[in-house]
Amino acid sequence: MTGDTPQRGGMRNEYADELGLSEADLAADWHAQFARWFADAVALGLPEPNAMVVGTADAAGRPSGRTVLLKAYDRQGFVFFTNHGSRKGVEALANPYASLVFPWFAMHRQVVVAGRIEPVDRSETESYFASRPRGSQLGAWASAQSRVIPDRAALEASYRAAAERFGDAEPIPAPAHWGGLRVRPESVEFWQGRPNRLHDRLRFRRTADAGGTADDGHWAVERLAP
Repeated sequence: MTGDTPQRGGMRNEYADELGLSEADLAADWHAQFARWFADAVALGLPEPNAMVVGTADAAGRPSGRTVLLKAYDRQGFVFFTNHGSRKGVEALANPYASLVFPWFAMHRQVVVAGRIEPVDRSETESYFASRPRGSQLGAWASAQSRVIPDRAALEASYRAAAERFGDAEPIPAPAHWGGLRVRPESVEFWQGRPNRLHDRLRFRRTADAGGTADDGHWAVERLAP
């Protein structure tokens, strides 16, 4: 490489030895462990600690990814909301599996989730939609997410049309094409950076048979080589 091009191979940070993750450190289940680490991210003041990379794939297996915001989680899984006509929405219907990555770089941590996607109950979607700022509600009506549009002006015109359509109406209903998706985990990996790239990777993996559910307690804890 020549000139001022950075040597990207040398762009790395060494992680502190005192930050480790042992089996003895783990909470009793993945949900409690995620809650613990999520609380740490919030307490540290990380920007948008609920930001996660959502990976999906189309029917042919071609992957795509994007960052979205986690809006809820419980023992059933992780919930986010989207236009079902968007790329991720269409892919979730065609190939209902996803991966989530929470990249908490400042803590030298990440959480990696893999599981099946399912729509949330409509009542849950409507409840969350009602809690959104009015501008975000109008935006959900205005944007045909992931579709090609001619320019910014077209998007702003669509927003004005939505605002005129609903006027001062309360409440604005959730669009039929918009709703929540839940990733019901089959594995949840907790990754802690360590020196010499000998990172700690501890994974909860569901071991229930096909008739089991994600909250039935049948989980194995495994250490993965870094």
